[in-house]
Amino acid sequence: MIEVPLNSPQPLLSIQRIADIFGDTMLVGAGTVLDVTSVHRVKDHGGRLIVAPNTNTAVIEAAVDAGLMAIPGAATPSEVFTALSAGAHGIKVFPAEMITPSILHSWRAVVPKDVPLIPVGGVDGTNMADYWSAGASGFGLGSSLFKPDQSLEELGINATKLVWSLSNAMKA
Repeated sequence: MIEVPLNSPQPLLSIQRIADIFGDTMLVGAGTVLDVTSVHRVKDHGGRLIVAPNTNTAVIEAAVDAGLMAIPGAATPSEVFTALSAGAHGIKVFPAEMITPSILHSWRAVVPKDVPLIPVGGVDGTNMADYWSAGASGFGLGSSLFKPDQSLEELGINATKLVWSLSNAMKA
């Protein structure tokens, strides 16, 4: 999965290009989706994924009605269950800096096991194993993977480190 934040330069063009190149082999869509209009614009540009920083039931319902995957942000169990009631397919555990692995572990006691919980915000190679052990289903990676103006070589090095960290976390 790849999300292009709507607050990045030319996000809809980026989504369209990625969708055109990868088709059904990659789930591509938008992040930082804050309103229903944006849901429809993302779909019109080939996006199939809607990620939000919050639990906006109108955005979730619009995404589901449009046949898109909805992964809203939640920072409390109440927000998680509100999102699930609206049709969310998974939960962006956000911001992960605030939701420690022990808190995520507590969520797993009440959130259905088949609901993906994806920590985002502050996840890097130093804490992936702890989140994975606590019940994370995957991770949203931003600045630990990519920073503006970095070289492709630096991006590759960061990606390799993160893959190594994740593979070790999955073995534990």
